[in-house]
Amino acid sequence: MIELIEKAVLTGLGVMSLSQKKAEELVTDLKEKYKVGEDEGKALVEKLQNMAKDARERVADMADKEVKGAIERFGLVPREEYDRLLKRVDALEAQLASKEPGTEC
Repeated sequence: MIELIEKAVLTGLGVMSLSQKKAEELVTDLKEKYKVGEDEGKALVEKLQNMAKDARERVADMADKEVKGAIERFGLVPREEYDRLLKRVDALEAQLASKEPGTEC
């Protein structure tokens, strides 16, 4: 029965967010409607919150991978690479500027 309630709650509230207030309301509802003990209800809410946290982390990881893939597909350069290249260009320009005019590089 608890597994069925978990699935229903996850579907109803969405696995992505379960606020503390909603969690407390859920425990109260479980106690009143389904005669679930407070410890059992809190354990269920904690499990749901952990599932929501894991889901958020997975979504963040997936979004990060998608953004990196899009950057690569569009041929964009990551900021770190741009900064590294800019330093190299600045160093080469400084090196060229320090050479006397009329001498070969």
